[in-house]
Amino acid sequence: MKRTETMLLNLGPSHPSTHGVLRVLLELDGELILRADPDIGYLHRGIEKMCEYRTYHKCMPLMNRLDYLAGEVNNFGFCLAMEKLLGVEVSKRAQYIRVMIAELTRIASHRFWLGTHGHDLGAMTPLFYAFREREKIMDLCEMVSGARMFPLYCRIGGLAADLPEGFIPAAWEFVKTFPEKHQDYHNLLTKNQIWIERTKGVGAMTPDEVLDWGWSGPMARGSGVNWDLRRDNPYSSYEDFDFVVPLGRNGDTYDRYLVRMEEMLQANRIVRQVLERLPDLPPGDIKVKDPRVSLPPKDAVYNDIAGLINHFKLIQEGITPPVGEVYQCIEAPKGEMGFYIVSDGSPQPFRLKIRGPSFINLSAMDKLARGRLLADAIALIGTMDIVLADVDR
Repeated sequence: MKRTETMLLNLGPSHPSTHGVLRVLLELDGELILRADPDIGYLHRGIEKMCEYRTYHKCMPLMNRLDYLAGEVNNFGFCLAMEKLLGVEVSKRAQYIRVMIAELTRIASHRFWLGTHGHDLGAMTPLFYAFREREKIMDLCEMVSGARMFPLYCRIGGLAADLPEGFIPAAWEFVKTFPEKHQDYHNLLTKNQIWIERTKGVGAMTPDEVLDWGWSGPMARGSGVNWDLRRDNPYSSYEDFDFVVPLGRNGDTYDRYLVRMEEMLQANRIVRQVLERLPDLPPGDIKVKDPRVSLPPKDAVYNDIAGLINHFKLIQEGITPPVGEVYQCIEAPKGEMGFYIVSDGSPQPFRLKIRGPSFINLSAMDKLARGRLLADAIALIGTMDIVLADVDR
Protein backbone atom coordinates (compact mmCIF):
# COMPACT_ATOMS: atom_id res chain seq x y z
CA MET A 1 0.00 0.00 0.00
CA LYS A 2 1.36 3.41 -1.01
CA ARG A 3 2.11 5.66 1.92
CA THR A 4 0.60 9.13 1.73
CA GLU A 5 2.17 12.24 3.16
CA THR A 6 0.17 13.88 5.92
CA MET A 7 -0.22 17.61 6.36
CA LEU A 8 -0.39 19.74 9.50
CA LEU A 9 -2.98 22.50 9.48
CA ASN A 10 -3.53 25.24 12.05
CA LEU A 11 -7.20 25.94 12.71
CA GLY A 12 -7.06 29.20 14.65
CA PRO A 13 -6.21 30.92 16.90
CA SER A 14 -7.62 33.68 14.67
CA HIS A 15 -10.56 31.94 13.06
CA PRO A 16 -14.25 32.84 13.48
CA SER A 17 -15.36 29.24 14.05
CA THR A 18 -13.18 28.79 17.15
CA HIS A 19 -15.32 31.31 19.10
CA GLY A 20 -12.29 32.84 20.75
CA VAL A 21 -8.57 32.33 20.69
CA LEU A 22 -8.41 28.56 20.24
CA ARG A 23 -5.79 26.85 18.10
CA VAL A 24 -6.44 23.30 16.94
CA LEU A 25 -3.51 21.54 15.32
CA LEU A 26 -4.95 19.17 12.72
CA GLU A 27 -3.04 16.33 11.08
CA LEU A 28 -4.72 15.58 7.76
CA ASP A 29 -4.53 12.85 5.16
CA GLY A 30 -6.21 14.72 2.34
CA GLU A 31 -9.40 15.93 4.04
CA LEU A 32 -9.43 13.12 6.61
CA ILE A 33 -8.52 14.12 10.17
CA LEU A 34 -5.92 11.82 11.74
CA ARG A 35 -5.32 13.90 14.85
CA ALA A 36 -6.76 17.04 16.44
CA ASP A 37 -4.81 18.64 19.28
CA PRO A 38 -6.39 21.68 20.96
CA ASP A 39 -3.81 24.29 21.98
CA ILE A 40 -5.26 26.43 24.75
CA GLY A 41 -4.04 29.17 27.05
CA TYR A 42 -4.23 32.22 24.80
CA LEU A 43 -6.85 33.76 27.12
CA HIS A 44 -5.39 32.60 30.43
CA ARG A 45 -5.67 35.31 33.08
CA GLY A 46 -5.06 33.37 36.27
CA ILE A 47 -8.47 34.06 37.76
CA GLU A 48 -8.16 31.44 40.50
CA LYS A 49 -4.88 32.95 41.72
CA MET A 50 -6.19 36.51 41.38
CA CYS A 51 -9.03 35.64 43.76
CA GLU A 52 -6.55 34.78 46.51
CA TYR A 53 -5.64 38.47 46.72
CA ARG A 54 -9.18 39.83 46.67
CA THR A 55 -12.03 39.87 49.14
CA TYR A 56 -14.95 37.59 48.34
CA HIS A 57 -17.05 40.43 46.98
CA LYS A 58 -14.20 41.57 44.75
CA CYS A 59 -13.97 38.05 43.32
CA MET A 60 -17.46 38.30 41.86
CA PRO A 61 -16.67 40.52 38.84
CA LEU A 62 -14.06 37.91 37.88
CA MET A 63 -16.70 35.17 37.98
CA ASN A 64 -18.69 37.11 35.40
CA ARG A 65 -15.78 36.76 33.02
CA LEU A 66 -15.53 32.97 33.02
CA ASP A 67 -18.34 32.02 30.66
CA TYR A 68 -19.04 35.61 29.71
CA LEU A 69 -22.14 34.61 27.73
CA ALA A 70 -23.75 33.47 30.99
CA GLY A 71 -22.00 35.66 33.52
CA GLU A 72 -24.88 35.87 35.96
CA VAL A 73 -25.04 32.07 36.24
CA ASN A 74 -21.37 32.02 37.29
CA ASN A 75 -22.09 34.56 40.02
CA PHE A 76 -25.12 32.53 41.07
CA GLY A 77 -22.94 29.48 41.70
CA PHE A 78 -20.26 31.45 43.52
CA CYS A 79 -22.86 33.08 45.80
CA LEU A 80 -24.40 29.68 46.59
CA ALA A 81 -20.96 28.32 47.53
CA MET A 82 -20.31 31.28 49.82
CA GLU A 83 -23.74 30.99 51.43
CA LYS A 84 -23.13 27.30 52.08
CA LEU A 85 -19.78 28.17 53.67
CA LEU A 86 -21.39 30.87 55.82
CA GLY A 87 -24.40 28.72 56.70
CA VAL A 88 -27.01 31.23 55.52
CA GLU A 89 -30.08 30.74 53.33
CA VAL A 90 -31.71 33.49 51.32
CA SER A 91 -35.46 34.10 51.19
CA LYS A 92 -37.83 32.38 48.77
CA ARG A 93 -38.29 35.58 46.81
CA ALA A 94 -34.55 35.96 46.29
CA GLN A 95 -34.25 32.27 45.36
CA TYR A 96 -37.05 32.51 42.80
CA ILE A 97 -35.66 35.69 41.23
CA ARG A 98 -32.24 34.06 40.99
CA VAL A 99 -33.81 31.09 39.21
CA MET A 100 -35.64 33.38 36.79
CA ILE A 101 -32.49 35.33 35.90
CA ALA A 102 -30.51 32.09 35.53
CA GLU A 103 -33.07 30.60 33.14
CA LEU A 104 -33.27 33.78 31.08
CA THR A 105 -29.48 33.67 30.88
CA ARG A 106 -29.69 30.03 29.75
CA ILE A 107 -31.98 31.03 26.89
CA ALA A 108 -29.67 33.89 25.91
CA SER A 109 -26.61 31.61 25.98
CA HIS A 110 -28.31 28.90 23.91
CA ARG A 111 -29.58 31.52 21.46
CA PHE A 112 -26.03 32.79 20.94
CA TRP A 113 -24.82 29.21 20.45
CA LEU A 114 -27.59 28.47 17.95
CA GLY A 115 -26.94 31.55 15.85
CA THR A 116 -23.16 31.13 15.70
CA HIS A 117 -23.27 27.33 15.26
CA GLY A 118 -25.67 27.69 12.34
CA HIS A 119 -23.55 30.46 10.84
CA ASP A 120 -20.41 28.30 11.07
CA LEU A 121 -22.15 25.61 9.02
CA GLY A 122 -23.46 28.02 6.39
CA ALA A 123 -26.92 28.90 7.74
CA MET A 124 -26.81 32.68 8.01
CA THR A 125 -30.47 33.49 8.67
CA PRO A 126 -30.73 31.90 12.17
CA LEU A 127 -27.97 34.22 13.40
CA PHE A 128 -30.16 37.29 12.91
CA TYR A 129 -33.22 35.56 14.38
CA ALA A 130 -31.25 34.36 17.43
CA PHE A 131 -30.15 37.84 18.40
CA ARG A 132 -33.76 39.01 18.29
CA GLU A 133 -34.70 37.19 21.53
CA ARG A 134 -31.25 37.54 23.04
CA GLU A 135 -31.53 41.31 22.72
CA LYS A 136 -34.78 41.28 24.72
CA ILE A 137 -33.11 39.27 27.48
CA MET A 138 -30.21 41.74 27.52
CA ASP A 139 -32.78 44.51 27.96
CA LEU A 140 -34.26 42.67 30.96
CA CYS A 141 -30.79 42.30 32.48
CA GLU A 142 -30.23 46.00 31.98
CA MET A 143 -33.46 46.74 33.83
CA VAL A 144 -32.42 44.86 36.97
CA SER A 145 -28.83 46.07 37.19
CA GLY A 146 -27.96 48.66 34.57
CA ALA A 147 -25.59 46.24 32.78
CA ARG A 148 -26.34 43.96 29.86
CA MET A 149 -23.52 41.41 29.62
CA PHE A 150 -22.40 41.34 33.26
CA PRO A 151 -25.40 42.24 35.47
CA LEU A 152 -23.74 41.25 38.79
CA TYR A 153 -27.27 41.05 40.18
CA CYS A 154 -26.67 38.12 42.55
CA ARG A 155 -24.90 39.05 45.75
CA ILE A 156 -23.64 36.95 48.63
CA GLY A 157 -26.72 36.65 50.83
CA GLY A 158 -29.31 37.64 48.25
CA LEU A 159 -29.67 40.17 45.44
CA ALA A 160 -28.40 43.68 44.74
CA ALA A 161 -31.96 45.05 44.73
CA ASP A 162 -35.55 43.97 44.20
CA LEU A 163 -37.05 43.84 40.71
CA PRO A 164 -37.57 47.33 39.28
CA GLU A 165 -40.90 48.73 38.18
CA GLY A 166 -41.79 47.56 34.70
CA PHE A 167 -39.72 44.37 34.83
CA ILE A 168 -42.60 41.95 35.45
CA PRO A 169 -44.72 43.15 32.46
CA ALA A 170 -41.66 43.08 30.17
CA ALA A 171 -40.77 39.56 31.33
CA TRP A 172 -44.36 38.38 30.81
CA GLU A 173 -44.34 39.75 27.28
CA PHE A 174 -41.14 37.82 26.52
CA VAL A 175 -42.41 34.57 28.06
CA LYS A 176 -45.72 34.65 26.18
CA THR A 177 -44.22 35.34 22.75
CA PHE A 178 -41.17 33.09 23.03
CA PRO A 179 -42.67 29.67 22.07
CA GLU A 180 -44.11 30.97 18.80
CA LYS A 181 -40.85 32.64 17.83
CA HIS A 182 -38.91 29.55 18.86
CA GLN A 183 -40.73 27.62 16.15
CA ASP A 184 -38.98 29.78 13.54
CA TYR A 185 -35.72 27.94 14.23
CA HIS A 186 -37.31 24.53 13.80
CA ASN A 187 -38.73 25.72 10.49
CA LEU A 188 -35.28 26.90 9.40
CA LEU A 189 -33.08 24.05 10.63
CA THR A 190 -34.66 20.95 12.14
CA LYS A 191 -35.85 19.39 8.87
CA ASN A 192 -33.37 21.22 6.66
CA GLN A 193 -31.59 18.52 4.67
CA ILE A 194 -28.30 20.41 4.55
CA TRP A 195 -28.38 20.91 8.33
CA ILE A 196 -29.15 17.23 8.86
CA GLU A 197 -26.28 16.14 6.58
CA ARG A 198 -23.82 18.40 8.41
CA THR A 199 -24.83 17.30 11.93
CA LYS A 200 -26.32 13.77 11.96
CA GLY A 201 -23.77 11.13 12.87
CA VAL A 202 -21.07 13.74 13.48
CA GLY A 203 -19.33 13.59 16.86
CA ALA A 204 -21.37 10.71 18.26
CA MET A 205 -20.61 9.63 21.84
CA THR A 206 -22.06 6.71 23.78
CA PRO A 207 -23.26 7.22 27.39
CA ASP A 208 -20.25 5.29 28.71
CA GLU A 209 -17.86 7.48 26.72
CA VAL A 210 -19.62 10.59 28.02
CA LEU A 211 -19.07 9.46 31.61
CA ASP A 212 -15.44 8.56 30.91
CA TRP A 213 -14.76 12.06 29.58
CA GLY A 214 -16.68 13.78 32.39
CA TRP A 215 -19.14 15.59 30.14
CA SER A 216 -22.20 17.24 31.65
CA GLY A 217 -25.08 19.46 30.61
CA PRO A 218 -26.44 19.29 27.04
CA MET A 219 -23.33 17.43 25.88
CA ALA A 220 -24.12 14.53 28.22
CA ARG A 221 -27.88 14.65 27.81
CA GLY A 222 -27.49 14.55 24.03
CA SER A 223 -26.12 11.03 24.50
CA GLY A 224 -29.02 10.00 26.74
CA VAL A 225 -27.31 10.54 30.12
CA ASN A 226 -30.28 11.45 32.31
CA TRP A 227 -28.64 13.92 34.70
CA ASP A 228 -29.54 17.51 35.44
CA LEU A 229 -28.39 19.21 38.66
CA ARG A 230 -31.52 21.35 38.81
CA ARG A 231 -33.60 18.19 39.21
CA ASP A 232 -31.19 15.62 40.69
CA ASN A 233 -29.32 17.87 43.13
CA PRO A 234 -31.65 20.88 43.39
CA TYR A 235 -30.58 24.27 44.69
CA SER A 236 -32.34 27.63 45.09
CA SER A 237 -35.77 25.94 45.24
CA TYR A 238 -35.57 24.36 41.77
CA GLU A 239 -37.55 21.49 43.28
CA ASP A 240 -40.58 23.81 43.36
CA PHE A 241 -40.75 24.03 39.57
CA ASP A 242 -42.08 21.63 36.99
CA PHE A 243 -39.90 21.03 33.95
CA VAL A 244 -38.75 18.22 31.67
CA VAL A 245 -35.11 17.24 31.10
CA PRO A 246 -34.72 16.56 27.34
CA LEU A 247 -32.55 13.65 26.24
CA GLY A 248 -31.00 12.58 22.96
CA ARG A 249 -30.67 9.04 21.64
CA ASN A 250 -27.78 9.01 19.17
CA GLY A 251 -25.34 11.29 20.97
CA ASP A 252 -24.40 13.19 17.82
CA THR A 253 -24.30 16.88 16.91
CA TYR A 254 -27.90 16.79 15.71
CA ASP A 255 -29.19 15.33 18.98
CA ARG A 256 -27.29 17.92 20.99
CA TYR A 257 -28.94 20.58 18.83
CA LEU A 258 -32.39 19.14 19.62
CA VAL A 259 -31.60 18.94 23.35
CA ARG A 260 -30.60 22.59 23.52
CA MET A 261 -33.65 23.60 21.50
CA GLU A 262 -35.95 21.88 23.99
CA GLU A 263 -33.97 23.25 26.94
CA MET A 264 -34.83 26.77 25.83
CA LEU A 265 -38.54 25.95 25.93
CA GLN A 266 -38.20 24.35 29.37
CA ALA A 267 -36.27 27.38 30.65
CA ASN A 268 -39.06 29.61 29.40
CA ARG A 269 -41.52 27.34 31.22
CA ILE A 270 -39.61 27.79 34.49
CA VAL A 271 -39.54 31.58 34.07
CA ARG A 272 -43.32 31.54 33.57
CA GLN A 273 -43.79 29.61 36.83
CA VAL A 274 -41.59 32.10 38.69
CA LEU A 275 -43.61 35.04 37.36
CA GLU A 276 -46.84 33.34 38.44
CA ARG A 277 -45.58 32.83 42.02
CA LEU A 278 -43.75 36.09 42.67
CA PRO A 279 -46.93 38.06 43.60
CA ASP A 280 -47.40 35.71 46.58
CA LEU A 281 -43.97 36.58 48.00
CA PRO A 282 -43.45 39.83 49.96
CA PRO A 283 -41.54 42.46 47.96
CA GLY A 284 -38.27 43.74 49.35
CA ASP A 285 -37.31 40.47 51.06
CA ILE A 286 -34.20 39.91 48.94
CA LYS A 287 -31.24 39.93 51.40
CA VAL A 288 -30.48 37.92 54.53
CA LYS A 289 -30.46 39.94 57.74
CA ASP A 290 -27.11 38.63 58.93
CA PRO A 291 -24.52 41.21 60.08
CA ARG A 292 -21.70 38.98 58.77
CA VAL A 293 -23.05 39.32 55.24
CA SER A 294 -25.43 42.26 54.83
CA LEU A 295 -24.88 45.95 55.38
CA PRO A 296 -27.07 47.41 58.15
CA PRO A 297 -29.90 49.85 57.29
CA LYS A 298 -28.83 53.45 56.81
CA ASP A 299 -30.69 54.67 59.90
CA ALA A 300 -28.72 52.16 61.99
CA VAL A 301 -25.46 53.42 60.46
CA TYR A 302 -26.31 57.05 61.22
CA ASN A 303 -27.83 56.58 64.69
CA ASP A 304 -26.21 53.50 66.24
CA ILE A 305 -22.52 52.91 66.92
CA ALA A 306 -22.87 49.14 66.47
CA GLY A 307 -24.43 49.64 63.04
CA LEU A 308 -21.67 52.08 62.07
CA ILE A 309 -18.94 49.63 63.12
CA ASN A 310 -20.65 46.76 61.29
CA HIS A 311 -20.92 48.88 58.13
CA PHE A 312 -17.27 49.97 58.38
CA LYS A 313 -15.91 46.44 58.88
CA LEU A 314 -17.92 44.96 56.00
CA ILE A 315 -16.82 47.71 53.63
CA GLN A 316 -13.20 47.83 54.81
CA GLU A 317 -12.49 44.13 55.43
CA GLY A 318 -15.25 42.30 53.60
CA ILE A 319 -17.01 39.07 54.50
CA THR A 320 -15.03 36.77 56.81
CA PRO A 321 -16.36 33.20 56.61
CA PRO A 322 -15.36 30.53 59.12
CA VAL A 323 -12.47 28.15 58.49
CA GLY A 324 -13.60 25.34 56.21
CA GLU A 325 -14.08 24.20 52.67
CA VAL A 326 -17.09 23.80 50.42
CA TYR A 327 -18.02 22.66 46.92
CA GLN A 328 -21.11 23.93 45.14
CA CYS A 329 -22.11 23.02 41.60
CA ILE A 330 -24.90 24.38 39.44
CA GLU A 331 -26.41 23.54 36.05
CA ALA A 332 -24.89 26.23 33.85
CA PRO A 333 -25.94 26.48 30.17
CA LYS A 334 -22.84 24.55 29.07
CA GLY A 335 -22.84 21.95 31.84
CA GLU A 336 -21.77 21.61 35.46
CA MET A 337 -20.13 24.75 36.81
CA GLY A 338 -18.51 24.07 40.18
CA PHE A 339 -16.80 26.19 42.83
CA TYR A 340 -14.51 24.70 45.46
CA ILE A 341 -13.61 27.27 48.12
CA VAL A 342 -11.12 26.77 50.94
CA SER A 343 -11.37 29.37 53.72
CA ASP A 344 -8.69 30.01 56.34
CA GLY A 345 -10.91 32.48 58.19
CA SER A 346 -9.53 35.54 56.41
CA PRO A 347 -11.47 37.92 54.12
CA GLN A 348 -9.79 36.35 51.05
CA PRO A 349 -10.15 32.74 49.88
CA PHE A 350 -7.13 30.57 50.70
CA ARG A 351 -7.87 28.61 47.52
CA LEU A 352 -10.55 28.76 44.86
CA LYS A 353 -10.89 26.00 42.26
CA ILE A 354 -13.35 26.45 39.42
CA ARG A 355 -14.76 23.50 37.51
CA GLY A 356 -15.72 24.93 34.12
CA PRO A 357 -17.71 22.80 31.66
CA SER A 358 -16.05 24.21 28.53
CA PHE A 359 -12.62 22.81 29.45
CA ILE A 360 -14.06 19.33 30.02
CA ASN A 361 -16.05 19.41 26.78
CA LEU A 362 -13.07 20.54 24.71
CA SER A 363 -10.85 17.78 26.10
CA ALA A 364 -12.63 15.25 23.86
CA MET A 365 -11.89 17.16 20.64
CA ASP A 366 -9.39 14.57 19.39
CA LYS A 367 -11.75 11.70 20.19
CA LEU A 368 -14.58 13.33 18.25
CA ALA A 369 -12.52 14.47 15.25
CA ARG A 370 -10.47 11.37 14.41
CA GLY A 371 -11.67 9.82 11.18
CA ARG A 372 -13.95 12.75 10.30
CA LEU A 373 -13.54 15.22 7.45
CA LEU A 374 -11.99 18.66 7.82
CA ALA A 375 -15.39 20.34 7.41
CA ASP A 376 -16.69 18.33 10.38
CA ALA A 377 -14.13 19.97 12.69
CA ILE A 378 -16.12 23.20 12.45
CA ALA A 379 -19.33 21.38 13.41
CA LEU A 380 -17.56 19.69 16.34
CA ILE A 381 -16.23 22.94 17.79
CA GLY A 382 -19.71 24.41 17.46
CA THR A 383 -21.54 21.50 19.08
CA MET A 384 -19.32 21.72 22.19
CA ASP A 385 -20.49 25.32 22.78
CA ILE A 386 -17.20 26.35 24.35
CA VAL A 387 -16.19 29.79 25.54
CA LEU A 388 -12.42 30.19 25.69
CA ALA A 389 -12.58 32.42 28.77
CA ASP A 390 -14.12 29.43 30.56
CA VAL A 391 -11.54 27.03 29.10
CA ASP A 392 -8.44 29.06 29.97
CA ARG A 393 -9.58 30.96 33.09
